[in-house]
Amino acid sequence: MKKFIIAALMIMTAALCFAKDPCEGYWISYDDKTGQATAGWEITLDAKGNLTGKIIHNALEPDDILAYDTKGKGPYDDFPVKGEMCEMKVVGTPWIYNMKKDSEGKWSGGKIVDPQSGSRYKCKITFHKAGESKKYPVDTLEMRGEIGAGIGRSQFWKAATKEEAMTVHSDK
Repeated sequence: MKKFIIAALMIMTAALCFAKDPCEGYWISYDDKTGQATAGWEITLDAKGNLTGKIIHNALEPDDILAYDTKGKGPYDDFPVKGEMCEMKVVGTPWIYNMKKDSEGKWSGGKIVDPQSGSRYKCKITFHKAGESKKYPVDTLEMRGEIGAGIGRSQFWKAATKEEAMTVHSDK
């Protein structure tokens, strides 16, 4: 009986160690000014255990478009892809990178690059569970880009299935 209890505890501990953070998964980003869907994203852990995010579908333009008005921006020393920003495709490039886990559903210390401008910001990600408040009727990621000292802005992304993220369209 003792061996059974120890084995059960080990299995539960292992399951907790490999449990997915609520920030991982598929998300739809929305423009914070217009409220329009902009892209489908996949948020995952990289080989170092850092959170990373890439666009898997562009709601505004064809998926094979290159990063918009990024001429003269980057390359950034710590960016996970080498080369000029203006030569990178919007879809498939890890625009969110090096995010370190603060606690369950909270990440910081990394960067986010705006594929429209090539501008890079400090990034904070906070998961808000559906029903946590009236503000969050569905699972939501608060994506905050900052230029420093808390100065920045947030976007609120909604949880999606892979299919929803791959087929999202803007209402423009």
